[in-house]
Amino acid sequence: QDGPQRKKRKSEAGEVDKQLDILAIGTAVGSILLYSTVKGELQSKLDGGHDSRVNCVRWHQDNCCLYSCSDDKHIVEWNTQTCKVKCKWKGDNSSVTCLCISPDGKMLLSAGRTIKLWDLETKEVYRHFTGHATSVSSLMFTTVKPMNESKPFDGITGLYFLSGAIHDRLLSVWYIRSDRKEKNAVMSFTVTDEPTFVDLTVSEVKEEPVKLAVVCRDGQLHLFEHILNGYCKKPLTSNCTIQIATPGNDGDSTPKPVPILAAAFCTDKQSLLLVYGNTLQPIIEKVSLDTSESHICLVRDIQKVLSLKTDAAVTKVKTPVVNSDTKVLVPGIPGHSTAVKTPASGKEKKKNKRKPGETEESIEERLGALDIDVSKVKTPGGLPQTDSFAVLLVQGLESNDAEILNKVLNTRKENIVKNTVARMPIHAVIPLLHELTKRLQGNPYSASLMVRWLKSVFTLHASYLSTLPDLIPQLGMLYQLMESRVKTLQKLSRLHGRLFILVTQVAASQTVQDVPEVNQTAKLVYEDDSSSSEGSEDEMIADKDSDENWDEDEEKEEQSDEQDMTVEKEINGDSDLEPENESEEE
Repeated sequence: QDGPQRKKRKSEAGEVDKQLDILAIGTAVGSILLYSTVKGELQSKLDGGHDSRVNCVRWHQDNCCLYSCSDDKHIVEWNTQTCKVKCKWKGDNSSVTCLCISPDGKMLLSAGRTIKLWDLETKEVYRHFTGHATSVSSLMFTTVKPMNESKPFDGITGLYFLSGAIHDRLLSVWYIRSDRKEKNAVMSFTVTDEPTFVDLTVSEVKEEPVKLAVVCRDGQLHLFEHILNGYCKKPLTSNCTIQIATPGNDGDSTPKPVPILAAAFCTDKQSLLLVYGNTLQPIIEKVSLDTSESHICLVRDIQKVLSLKTDAAVTKVKTPVVNSDTKVLVPGIPGHSTAVKTPASGKEKKKNKRKPGETEESIEERLGALDIDVSKVKTPGGLPQTDSFAVLLVQGLESNDAEILNKVLNTRKENIVKNTVARMPIHAVIPLLHELTKRLQGNPYSASLMVRWLKSVFTLHASYLSTLPDLIPQLGMLYQLMESRVKTLQKLSRLHGRLFILVTQVAASQTVQDVPEVNQTAKLVYEDDSSSSEGSEDEMIADKDSDENWDEDEEKEEQSDEQDMTVEKEINGDSDLEPENESEEE
């Protein structure tokens, strides 16, 4: 029984197992790394396919085949055994952000702004789907078989698939028809914020509902359960919303929300795997939930798990016991530290109370007691200094006060901007970048002001920003904004040049037309006596000549009149000759 065929099957199974433990990682420079999870090392590198950042990588059912898409607008089919490009074609006019392979492996969904369904044999577009305003971030098939089982199944017609886009709170469901009429989504699911992670259970039977788990940017998890059976006009809301919070014990009076990073259905399609907490040290937990409730809040104490131990330096200075939630605000320069005086007994409390007869201390005396130079606090002309700007900026970011932020961010002086950014605390850098991005997005005309702040933040806090693990998603929106603006710069500069030439030519032609005609008459004439007498003789001669000419002209006119008369007579048949003399004349 253990013949050559059997051995061949074993070797094939071994190769498949080897392939299953390989993780494909797309990089920002355009190469793809194949990492072996069993060996814990890099197996191979796929180069030469993309010129720009790889956005999505998908394995085909045939394990040696891999598909990838990139910002360079192309889709590449790789052979992972030879590490070479099998096929490359243009997927969209803009960057291709997402891919998904059909259940039978013969079709491929790709998405940029529009979603296209490709035939993998011919590499031609089979269907177009339009409906997202921004670039698509997630694509997946929700059904394996068509709901209408009466017609023969060609592998793709009658299937449903799901898509979600950046900055879009709606997840759209599309239906693949046999005809090309319908291009719009048949139904949609609405969530509270932009979806960051989506997982679903594939519906294999007609009556089986599709279960959908959507993690949003605000840290909430939404669960949907719906039977896909055609068109639905209204967006569907979630059956159940899940949040995680801290218990709020041990001095922390208020529970704090814990963000959910990802969620996935287990094989039983009932229990969930939740990933929550810090991105550097996430906690993974299997949870089975009662989804009959519309809102579930799970209490998890992550403080004990994520507490980082630091060796406390031995000092003689006694620090007061203060609740961790309270903040001690001190007037003056940020970073100025004063000893916090905590009341030791009830007697001191009584001393602080002012008696009716006593006068209240002035602010100058109070500042003197706090050991702050009053001259530094007083500013000439009442203008705010950079230190107070930094305090105002932090207060505005923490309280989200638009009035304070407008006052600070609308300043035009370069040195104030630089000093403010230099003196602000590090924890406020990312909130400031988010605020600047929001303003650039909402009000494009404020770019000239906001760019000054961005320049200062990036130059002064570059070292801090480079240490952040999630820097790319944090600054992704800002980068896209800047890139989209710079794209149009070249075209605008060309247009500006052409318009400048036109305007200058029009202005030049107008200046030529507007030049006044030069007056040819003499302003002053000087006549000499001798020249005047000669001039009079010349005038007499000219008069005689003109009289003679006049006579000659009259004679000529008379002769011409006579000729005209004779011609007319000849034409009319009148002649001076008598009839008998006519023959002689002839």
